[in-house]
Amino acid sequence: MMRQYELVERVKRYNPKADEALLDRAYVYAMLAHGNQKRASGDPYFSHPLEVAAILTDLKLDDATIVAALLHDTIEDTDATKDDIREKFGENIAELVDGLTKLKKLDLVSKQAVQAENLRKLLLAITSDVRVLLVKLADRLHNMRTLHYVPPAKRNRIAQETLDIYAPLAGRMGMHDMREELEDLAFRQINAVAHSALTARLDRQRELYAQIIAEIEGQLTAKLAGEGITAEVSGRAKLPYSIYRKMERKSVSFEQLSDIVGFRVVVETLADCYRAVGVVHTTWPAVPQRFKDYISTPKANDYRSIHTTVIGPRSQRVEMQIRTRAMHDVAEYGIAAHALYKDGAELGTFENESNAYAWLRHTVEMLAHGDNPEEFLEHTKLELFSDQVYCFTPKGRLIALPRKANCIDFAYAVHTDIGNRCSRARINGVERPLVTELQNGDEVEIITDIHATPSPAWENIVVTGRARSAIRRATRAATRAQYLELGRRIVQSLFARAGKPFSDDILKLGLKRLARSSVEDVYWAVGRDEIPADDVMKAVHPDFKAAPSLGPKPTEGWFGVGSTEALKFQVPATEGAIPIRGINFDLPVHFAADGGAVPGDRIVGIMTPGEGITIYPIQSPALAAYDNEPDRWLDVRWDIEGAVPSRYPVRIAVKSRNEPGSLARITQIIADNDGNIDNLRMHRKAADYTNVMIDLEVWDLKHLNAIIAGIKSLAIAADAHRVFE
Repeated sequence: MMRQYELVERVKRYNPKADEALLDRAYVYAMLAHGNQKRASGDPYFSHPLEVAAILTDLKLDDATIVAALLHDTIEDTDATKDDIREKFGENIAELVDGLTKLKKLDLVSKQAVQAENLRKLLLAITSDVRVLLVKLADRLHNMRTLHYVPPAKRNRIAQETLDIYAPLAGRMGMHDMREELEDLAFRQINAVAHSALTARLDRQRELYAQIIAEIEGQLTAKLAGEGITAEVSGRAKLPYSIYRKMERKSVSFEQLSDIVGFRVVVETLADCYRAVGVVHTTWPAVPQRFKDYISTPKANDYRSIHTTVIGPRSQRVEMQIRTRAMHDVAEYGIAAHALYKDGAELGTFENESNAYAWLRHTVEMLAHGDNPEEFLEHTKLELFSDQVYCFTPKGRLIALPRKANCIDFAYAVHTDIGNRCSRARINGVERPLVTELQNGDEVEIITDIHATPSPAWENIVVTGRARSAIRRATRAATRAQYLELGRRIVQSLFARAGKPFSDDILKLGLKRLARSSVEDVYWAVGRDEIPADDVMKAVHPDFKAAPSLGPKPTEGWFGVGSTEALKFQVPATEGAIPIRGINFDLPVHFAADGGAVPGDRIVGIMTPGEGITIYPIQSPALAAYDNEPDRWLDVRWDIEGAVPSRYPVRIAVKSRNEPGSLARITQIIADNDGNIDNLRMHRKAADYTNVMIDLEVWDLKHLNAIIAGIKSLAIAADAHRVFE
């Protein structure tokens, strides 16, 4: 077990100004607090927080973080309290220890909902002070190193939690060495057979790998020195879990893997990085498509390095990572590299320098928008595990996205308002569909429209949690606004028919009877048909007697069309147009059952309190039933610009000469004009003529008129016209 003076010496190696008295006090306090407690291994319990502190000294963290590591189990496992810690070590350290105590209670591999909620708490805690995460990761690393002492029933649970949450978090924070060790230790427990098999294969090849590593290290160091480049060259075989993932990802056997040996070349300056690439590529043949420059386009967690793969000695593929010392520190320590002492400042001073920390902030933004826990878990895990593509805005801003992301994801990554208003996109100067999958290096320009709104269908197209959450929020807001305005119109119309004054203040008198907290809630409920408009009237005027409903009720639609899917229309009002969209919103708006409407038709809506709006073409004979109720009429117009093209049902009647091939010629005209026949009925009224009733699907009124004109041009057609029944 590490002695007190040894811990202080480790800290003073990288921070000569360390508070020795504080470290000594924390060491003694933790040791006395844990007393005779033992770990599962039989070692004194105090050895665990001491090892956690030692791991953090390797990351060169500040005094407060080291002290928090020594004390991180005292509140949970001893008689110490937060007040005791505050009194002896100050508010800052007390808050760190308290945050770690709360995290210890989280179960991240329980059933889905509990796991999701606990992951929320974890991310919220580490965002308030990222040092909580650093101590937690070090704590998990030491626990994984001693996992074999834990009862077998708990090992798989702890290992799975590590693989699902903590290893990806370490990677997202840029701490690649810690991530690799956590992954490999978890892999050893979860799939011991595969780990043992891969380890045995690596052991059998160890001598060959050692020879290749020594040969490349010697050759490359000498060649770089000959070019005046000072460099540290080190090589190693990849870890079993890294090999296992590559075998799974590429569906190949161990024998088919080639780049099992990797090298790090650490040079002095940025210019030396690119000079070193030249030396490497002139020494060994480069493998095409395996060169990646993460210096000019860093990863989202600040990782910077040049990756290249070459055909080394004995025809072995060898991966090279070339970077400066500063880049190497970030690659090894990730976000912890920002804690390296600069004029005695602590980690908190440098949080804003880290893109990895920015990812945490963006993730926590999702927590504030009310998505349910399971959705949050799904999106967060996706972004933890996903590989990334790097794209640019026209002004050169780098945007990192998961693989398979498209232009919509890109728009929301730039800004939520850009995503909500995006209408078109240009990729590398060429206009492309919004759903186009992006590739590394693409320059993406998003073209916005102030009138554009996100389509609910986008939710199933995007891959980032940020975009999906924003689309869901926008959809909910638009739906609520539509229900509110529809409900207000229904209630207002009922009050007008009853000759009663109407205002929001008057409706407030009935809130208690309706068991609603606000007038908006009343409108929302009426628009959704949860409260009949008559009940609203009775809540304000208890003596009100409802009149019987007039006119036909809305039905399931015409020609089997269930609702106004893919239809967008607006209801003009004195206050401005109300956007009402039928697509996926469940809004109580229906086509009438006795006549079809297509874009281009003059259409009207008939409002029925408690039931919604029914859409009729202006030529529909059914509208005569409402001639004496003008207050129920709504002036409706089509607004389908920018919508996904949809076909609409319509019926036509054709009177054709009764001769062979006449029906074929009629249907051929329809096919040539891109019409779709849904149903067809024939009835002969005379020996020479047959009446044909055809149910069609057309794009709009212009399309329908073209089909009718084509049929009329046939010599066998005596008449063709649209039918409204």
